This record gives sequence, structure tokens and C-alpha cells, in this order.
Amino acid sequence: MEKENMENSFDKEELLDSTDMTNDQSPEVDNTEASDNVTDWEAKYNELNDSYLRLNAEFDNYRKRTLKEKADLLKSGSERVLVDIIAVVDDFERALDNISKTEDIDAVKEGIDLIYTKFVNFLTKHGVTEIETIGQPFDTDKHEAVTTIPAQSEEDKDKIVDSIQKGYMLGDKVIRYPKVIVAK
Repeated sequence: MEKENMENSFDKEELLDSTDMTNDQSPEVDNTEASDNVTDWEAKYNELNDSYLRLNAEFDNYRKRTLKEKADLLKSGSERVLVDIIAVVDDFERALDNISKTEDIDAVKEGIDLIYTKFVNFLTKHGVTEIETIGQPFDTDKHEAVTTIPAQSEEDKDKIVDSIQKGYMLGDKVIRYPKVIVAK
């Protein structure tokens, strides 16, 4: 029995020694793997962080560039409009000079009519259109009612019968509402 106990103790010691040896070796492998793993994650983190910073900087540059382009576009857009309108002003000045010198009223009327036509073409060229009013149904989004009058017939109800002031649109946006009289 003592012999058996000795063998069991020997086996236990041998087992403990082999386990210790395995534990001693295992942490070294795990430490190496763990440090490699941490290094990989740090490299990936640094790469993603660098990518994020570059992307953020690019977006900031893009935002600044588009703001500058918008400001330049507005400035140059208004400049083009003003250059175009100067031609109409020149025509008015010539007409005013000739009104006092001429005795032919029909020629003056014709000149003023030509200038008016040129100015309307200028507005159309730049996207300004007149809002149709008389005979149209009253629309609060496009018209401003100044007053109402009794309708002559049932068909005329809620229709515009007269326009006091013209209205204009720039594209799809109303820039001046027409002042109208509506039949009720």
C-alpha cells in the first residue's frame, strides 16, 4: 500500500511538473500572440484614424470651396444682370435727350415702345415672367386681393376681374404678388 501511495505521489508530482511546464510555455505563446494582436489593432486604429482625419479635412475644404463658389456665383450673377440692364438705361438716356429735340411725338412713342420691349425681353431672358390675372381663378398663393365686387354671373365667382398692379415670378417663385379685384 505504501508502494501504491508512492506511485500516486510520484504521478501527481510528475503531473504537476508537466502542468507547470505547460503553463510556463503557454503564457509565453499567449503573450507573443497578444502583443501581435495588440500591435495589429493599434496599426488598424492608426490607419482608420488617419483616414478619418484626412476625410474630415477634405470635407472641410470642400465645404469652404463650395461656399466661396456660391458667393462668387451670386456676385458674378448680379454683375451680369447689371451689365445687361445698363444697355436699357443707355436707351432711356438717348430717348430722354431726343424728346426735347424732336417735334415728332409718334417717333418718341415708337422709341419708348422699343425700349419697353427690350426691357421685357431682358426680364424674360433672366427668368422673370408676368403672372396672368384677369379671368383666372383667384389663388392666394399667387395673387393678393385688394377688394371684391359682386359677381355678374355664377361663372365669374372667385375669378379675377381686374388687376391694379402686375405680379411677377422668377422661375417658380413669386417675387411680386399682383394686386387684383376678385368677383364674389
